[in-house]
Amino acid sequence: MGIIHDSLDKAAERTATRPIPKTAPAQNRYLVKQHKGSTKAVAHLLGISQRTVERYVKDQIKHPRKALSARMEREVRARWQPRVRERAKQRAATTGGIVIETARFGFTAAPGTTDDGRTRLITQALPPAYAARLFGAQDAGAGEQELQAIAAEGLQEVYFRDRGRRADGLLVEFTDIEFVEFAL
Repeated sequence: MGIIHDSLDKAAERTATRPIPKTAPAQNRYLVKQHKGSTKAVAHLLGISQRTVERYVKDQIKHPRKALSARMEREVRARWQPRVRERAKQRAATTGGIVIETARFGFTAAPGTTDDGRTRLITQALPPAYAARLFGAQDAGAGEQELQAIAAEGLQEVYFRDRGRRADGLLVEFTDIEFVEFAL
């Protein structure tokens, strides 16, 4: 995916109200349940044999190799508490908004000013409209560039232009992102 897409997913993951299953057998049982009892689908998802999945489910194998353990955890996290995530996204899109924390991006401005990328640490709450646009675009399968453009527009309006009170001609765009994090 991309940095914005992944950060939005992580923000949604952090809204979980319960921890994910800790052990490999419990994680496999959860994945099998999510795939309607199909150990074959889970085996394909994890890149292991169907028989290995069955052995994890029956507690015959308890300790996977590191790479497999990481894949299991990643797949469980991606599917954990989907209704809680959706409610958090809906709340962010309607009432709460979204907080973005980012560093290093460029902007263009009127002649005589700099348009070089600068390292800045910005933590800014964006209104619900931008959260709705970000999640809507993500759900529609938008590319990384489109998500970056929405986030940059939100920062442009709220942080740099102060909702129309200053810097009228300023255009903000993400050009060189060091990191970006979202919080719901």
